[in-house]
Amino acid sequence: MTRAAQSVVVTTTDGAVRGRTDEATGVVSFKGIPYAAAPVGARRFAPPQPCPPWDGVRDTTEYGPTAPASPYVPPYDALISEVFIPGEDYLNLNVWTPNPNGAAPVMVWIHGGAFTNGSGSTTAYDGTAFARDGVVLVTINYRLGIDGFGHLRGQTTNLGLRDQIAALRWVRDNISAFGGDPTTVTVFGESAGAMSIGALLASPPAEGLFQRAILQSGAAHHTIRPETAERISAELASLLEISPTPEALAAVPTDRILAAQQQLRAAVSADPNPQRWGEVTRNLMPFEPVVDGDVLPVAPPEAIASGASGNVDVLIGCNTEEFRYFLVPVGAIDAVTAGLLHGAVAAYGLDPDDALPVYREAHPNGGPGDLLAAVGTDWFYRMPAIRLAEAHSDNGRGRTYAYEFAWQPPTFDGRLGACHTAEIPFVFDNLGLGGFENVVGARPPQDLADTMHAAWIAFATHGDPGWVPYTVRDRATMCFGTVSAVQTDPHAPQRKLWNGIR
Repeated sequence: MTRAAQSVVVTTTDGAVRGRTDEATGVVSFKGIPYAAAPVGARRFAPPQPCPPWDGVRDTTEYGPTAPASPYVPPYDALISEVFIPGEDYLNLNVWTPNPNGAAPVMVWIHGGAFTNGSGSTTAYDGTAFARDGVVLVTINYRLGIDGFGHLRGQTTNLGLRDQIAALRWVRDNISAFGGDPTTVTVFGESAGAMSIGALLASPPAEGLFQRAILQSGAAHHTIRPETAERISAELASLLEISPTPEALAAVPTDRILAAQQQLRAAVSADPNPQRWGEVTRNLMPFEPVVDGDVLPVAPPEAIASGASGNVDVLIGCNTEEFRYFLVPVGAIDAVTAGLLHGAVAAYGLDPDDALPVYREAHPNGGPGDLLAAVGTDWFYRMPAIRLAEAHSDNGRGRTYAYEFAWQPPTFDGRLGACHTAEIPFVFDNLGLGGFENVVGARPPQDLADTMHAAWIAFATHGDPGWVPYTVRDRATMCFGTVSAVQTDPHAPQRKLWNGIR
């Protein structure tokens, strides 16, 4: 088949784009389509601006530039595959469609990476399997780090969230030309991507841009106040020895900024002092969405409890042993002492004398590091997910569903557990494409990918992933594992410990 025969041309509001048909599946992909103008020069610290239209047909058969980011530090650079594509036009997105002439449900993936890493252009996020199974899949890139979530004097806040909203508006205005139904849009994301969705659920500018949401290993608790964001940005400026202004930052080479961001995060992790870092010490992420009174008028948990996005169907969950991802690969899990565990539990707000017996009963063979991993999982991931599910299910309009990913890979001698990121290749049904093999191993179970992938598609298509909704009464949670089944209120004893605390 010739290249011309493989090509498909679609017209967007900005101009025509040429995609490529996969001969094996019939899926048509379009990559690197700009949804906003390049965020450079006067636009660097401004809200996303309209994309300049182009003449002729723009080739979109290869991924476009990605947002500036530094590689993950070892050993995490070997656990998560990243791609770095230089260029200014990195406010772009990628589309996979089963039929440009159809009207399929749409899913928009927001990548994770602690708001400083990641892109929508890695092989692991290839959307062919979703399109093969009848969904138009979109992945996006957005501003990261100080550019996306900083708060310098004179800088517009939440530029990364504003980019995500601009991408969703592009989907609303253009996806029908790619065979998607703009009235059936599901946003889904993992880690910082899910935390972004937690913010979008509370954001007035995002209202009506999606009808369903899937939050994987992230919820609505992960935001900071403007004064904290300004303090963090000032600390970064101090590391760079510049004034904390957009003009001064714009004069600094990108590689120096990225290095300083890494140095800043290391400093927060090494000395999580609330007096210096504010509430950033809760999540150890210097850059997070900001409750700015504009994009986020109030903190997302408060907004959702008050009815924000009450008409949106929500599927939310976490992995059973999320926090082991941060302790096992670096060997820290074996360095945790009883004293350190006691202090950490108290720092999280629990009474160690009350909490530790409950966690020991749930993990009878666990040492101090294992118990810290369990407590950390609950603080960072499980309790925020439960609180969002509780708040949303009380709204009584949009449906709420909960899940847990419990499959344990054999990697790191089986000690990694059902950790952070492990569910992603199963959701995308991309086990054979690589990118997460150092997390899930060389032969992860395809039947589990079949089950999870189908549930995500069913939810995006019908608003029902295949099990009963979550309510505070029974807390039905689908637990995906070697055998997948619904459980009632899993981890109930630990959950009760956090009442009034998290």
